[in-house]
Amino acid sequence: MKKEEIVDVNKFYEDQKIRKEKDKIIERQLRFQELLINISTQYINSDLSDIDKMVQESLKQIGEFVESDRSYIFSYDFINNTTSNTYEWCSKGIDPEIDNLQNIPVDYIPQWLDAHNNGEAFYVEDVSLLPDDGEFGLRAVLEPQGIKSLITIPKIKNNELIGFIGFDSVNKINKYNDNEKDILFVFANMLVNVIQRKEQEEKIKLQEEKKEQLLKDLSLQNEQLNEYAHVVSHDLKAPLINIHTLVGWFMDDNKDKLEEQDLHPLTQVLFNVEKMDFLIKGILDYSTINKLEAQDSLVDFNVIIKEVLQTMLIPSHTKITIQDNLPSITGNAWRFKQVFQNLIQNAIKYTDKEKGIINVGFIEKDDNYEFFVKDNGIGIKSNYFDKIFKVFTKLESTGSSSGIGLSIVKKIINYYKGTIWLESEEGVGSTFYFTLLKN
Repeated sequence: MKKEEIVDVNKFYEDQKIRKEKDKIIERQLRFQELLINISTQYINSDLSDIDKMVQESLKQIGEFVESDRSYIFSYDFINNTTSNTYEWCSKGIDPEIDNLQNIPVDYIPQWLDAHNNGEAFYVEDVSLLPDDGEFGLRAVLEPQGIKSLITIPKIKNNELIGFIGFDSVNKINKYNDNEKDILFVFANMLVNVIQRKEQEEKIKLQEEKKEQLLKDLSLQNEQLNEYAHVVSHDLKAPLINIHTLVGWFMDDNKDKLEEQDLHPLTQVLFNVEKMDFLIKGILDYSTINKLEAQDSLVDFNVIIKEVLQTMLIPSHTKITIQDNLPSITGNAWRFKQVFQNLIQNAIKYTDKEKGIINVGFIEKDDNYEFFVKDNGIGIKSNYFDKIFKVFTKLESTGSSSGIGLSIVKKIINYYKGTIWLESEEGVGSTFYFTLLKN
């Protein structure tokens, strides 16, 4: 064989060897990327309770793939200038170091901190070649852990350095090419995202727990307040009845002896007792709205409004018109009666015209019924529109009304997930609107 032919054969085999090495590297990178995709899929599909386990398992998978003996995650604490080991995987026969690596001063690792601050990996191929830089130098930190090679990748969140992942080789020197470093950067970003997700889910869970506890506390407080109002109202009724009875008896027994000026203060006492009685009844009604235990049924609004009007004293100069064919809605008849009774009584009370006109009707919407009670009374100033639905709020202090009627109406409408509002013009009249959902 000629010399030229020998050279060509050697070159051929050398090229084949290089090609095989390249193919081997490419194949390894593809397997590395596939592993990373699998880990990413597991992270996406995991829930909060699995995240710690998933992080631990991924450290093992990546660590075994890059043939390291220990893989780990550290967090930086730049307030105290320390770093701490939060997760660690060790191969068989390798001692864990996580307990020994808590609150380590960052002054011990200035080289890789500088690299991390620049968004770069810190890689030591051979620890034994590091300079002997004293008791607290990098070599003095790494060699007692038996580390021959290591690489650490920064974890960046929102452009802020928060920690790093690392891989220690104890049994041999380990080399990482640029492509493997890039893949490890991707893994570091994945860890940042999954740990951030864990933090967010824990915050949400804590907020939900606080919200749930707050709702329980509010529910308990409302129940206690309603029970308190109920008890106090009942306790107040008895002495009021006694006062009213005694004053009435005294006035009847002495009507021939008492002058007009003597009767006036006694009449005022009776008036205020009646006013107090209305107030107590209003408190009882208001506190009872959410506590009715009667089962809901289909309520015909034509019937309940007719029954409401039969129980009311309607002035002769006031005409009430009820729209025909009102709908039927599932709910509690007592609650619905309270709504119309309070709104119609309110309209009667504030009618100042020689001929009072009150119209009650509804408009059918897509998913609800919009009811209205319209009057031609004195009207209401716009700055009172929100205030009048609050407990004990009245347009005027005269009369014996409790000031609770409209607040009862609003509470009932809210209970049925409806809305209530009004339109009014002073001297012209008011229209109260409210909605109730269709069945």
